Amino acid sequence: MLDLNPGLMLFVLVVFFSLLFLLNTMLFQPLLKFMDDRDERIANDLKNAEEMVANNSGLNAKADEVLAKAKAEANAIREKAVNEAKALADSKIESKVKELDASNAVFMAELETEQESLKNELSAQLPVFKETLQSKLSSL
Repeated sequence: MLDLNPGLMLFVLVVFFSLLFLLNTMLFQPLLKFMDDRDERIANDLKNAEEMVANNSGLNAKADEVLAKAKAEANAIREKAVNEAKALADSKIESKVKELDASNAVFMAELETEQESLKNELSAQLPVFKETLQSKLSSL
């Protein structure tokens, strides 16, 4: 029936162990090394990502600080420009007020001289008005 051949069994056992040895050296050990290297790379990448997050927080803080300084400088420049514009406008208004005051003084002086000349003219013509008025009253 079934014959057991010890030579064949020994040969199969040698082939099995040699195949096991070859698979271990050529497949399993490189595969395990690759998996260990991959785990190590993943751990390093996670560590680097955490460092970058911490570094990113520091850079964000610096960027916020720079932005705050820039906003403060912009506000100072804008306020300075507004103050200069107000000062320029105030000086223009002041000069225009002085010019209008001088013009008003000249106008008032002319008005007074005109008023005096009109009074003198009316005083000179007062006797003529009296005569005309008396002649009209007498004709009534």
